Amino acid sequence: TQYGVQKMDGVELYSEDGSDYQLISQTQIPAGSPVVFVPAGMCFSSNAVVDELGADLQQAEQVLIQIDQGTKQRLPLFRLMVKILAEYDKGQESPFYPWLNSLPRQFYNGVSMTNACFDCLPPYAGWLASNERINYGHFAAALRMGYVPLNPNTLNDDEIIKWAYNVALTRFKEVWEPTRQKLIAPMADMLNHSAEPNCEITFDYEGNCNVNTIYDVQPGTPLTISLGDPTNPTPIFAQYGFLPNDCATIFCKAMHLDPIIKYLGIDFKDLLIQTQTGEIAPKVWDIFLYEILQNNDQEAADAFYVACKTNDENAKQGYHDQYFQYTLDALKQHVYKIMADVENLTMKAQSYDLQTHPRVPVIVAHNTLVRDTFTMTASLLEQMG
Repeated sequence: TQYGVQKMDGVELYSEDGSDYQLISQTQIPAGSPVVFVPAGMCFSSNAVVDELGADLQQAEQVLIQIDQGTKQRLPLFRLMVKILAEYDKGQESPFYPWLNSLPRQFYNGVSMTNACFDCLPPYAGWLASNERINYGHFAAALRMGYVPLNPNTLNDDEIIKWAYNVALTRFKEVWEPTRQKLIAPMADMLNHSAEPNCEITFDYEGNCNVNTIYDVQPGTPLTISLGDPTNPTPIFAQYGFLPNDCATIFCKAMHLDPIIKYLGIDFKDLLIQTQTGEIAPKVWDIFLYEILQNNDQEAADAFYVACKTNDENAKQGYHDQYFQYTLDALKQHVYKIMADVENLTMKAQSYDLQTHPRVPVIVAHNTLVRDTFTMTASLLEQMG
């Protein structure tokens, strides 16, 4: 126990490589058991950073918003990054020094990728990954205006600033009550991802962090939480830099239909393909059919739009039956194009030197998952006609 941080006996930090740590149970833990407690004073709170840095932080945030209005929604993340850098500047005088010193120095997510990496990703993954890199650039530019009192050597070190951004991005927990904020609780941030997590992290109104098991945990089992929607692993890939081994679905990769997706009010999480079977979700058929109708029969497109918005499944099915072959052909064309694209992108990635492009393995793993899934989808579509 240090600074009030507590963990259950039998819960230990474990690392396979000496640089990336996780919590693992060495004993049986019943469901509902408290396994980690982090007092509010040892948690990084985006709201508390505002009180701590006051006008200096406010000026930096104004600059950030002027650079890009869209960053206004990400100010809590910016505040966490600033706090991490402030504690880094204190060195061993910071109570967070042991924790900061234990964190990974190399990341594999979108922020850490190069333009060469983006060139090896399908459009959806490349878009998500490059957006994080762009956001980081905005944050760094605002910091370097000098309003926040940080060591000039720190401000001029792009690797340190990028590291702080990645720590904030990959370790925060967002809460909405009593007010919206992002928090990081050292020790509690050592839980890895699972689509079927055995723990949950909560913060009470005083800001204390509690980690409790939600299922019985057997000895030798990692303690896990969910880091994102398990039905769509690409955002996890872009934010955290790994590909979940247990993802059951992937996005259909129809980024060229993004205007239609938005117009129909469909969420990306509904536009999925099963990784084990290649089966296509119904709403994927909807967006491809709508494009066909929009290009050939505007009256029918308008009627189909109404059917989609009112959940009139009978009317929708009528259009699907009438235009089935056209939709099938469009889907086949899309699937085969994605398969060819990811094959070429993978070959390009594999031509890179791993010493200068260490993120190639995770990029290849992502592209291989897409290729294998779409290969099954192509087989199913061919059986349909």
